[in-house]
Amino acid sequence: MIAILTGIVLEKTATEVILDVQGVGYGLNVTAEDHGRLASGETTRVYIYEHIREQSHDLFGFLTRDTKNLFEQLLGVNGVGPKMALNILSVGTSSEVRVAIAGGDVKTIQRANGVGKKVAERVVVELKDKVGLVGVDLAATGMLQGEGLLLQDEAVEALVALGYTAPDAAKALQPIDPALPTADRITQALKGAR
Repeated sequence: MIAILTGIVLEKTATEVILDVQGVGYGLNVTAEDHGRLASGETTRVYIYEHIREQSHDLFGFLTRDTKNLFEQLLGVNGVGPKMALNILSVGTSSEVRVAIAGGDVKTIQRANGVGKKVAERVVVELKDKVGLVGVDLAATGMLQGEGLLLQDEAVEALVALGYTAPDAAKALQPIDPALPTADRITQALKGAR
């Protein structure tokens, strides 16, 4: 099994990157986010997911282990294959996709090529509690402006668990002092919602 490849980006097509690893060119399917970050001639390390079938052997490459993990979680959803999982990850950054799933945003997932409403709903239902918001940079998703304080915010997670969408939870917490204890921030956010 191939876990990681390190090599030089030889070529980029619309959906694939060719990585030269000591003279062997590997064709990798990558997300739109990773495709934009990879530059021809650059040496890079890529986490690999192999999909082997009777008629094909496809390689999927990811610049971060976190994105690969999210890809594998998507594969666990009934009806989602590797190409569809890659399409879902290509509707935004991996953080934005994670926030959309955790926040129950079916419409964002539906924007992925080949993903209908039923599959998008299944992705949200099955993964909502599994993807969490751990490691999600809400500031980078445009949900919080300013100081970019939330790399991990338990208050946001708690409000999402109470039924808020991730954007609404972030908006409710925005005016509240982030230095306060989590319980106090949640209480103030709930009072402000009345």
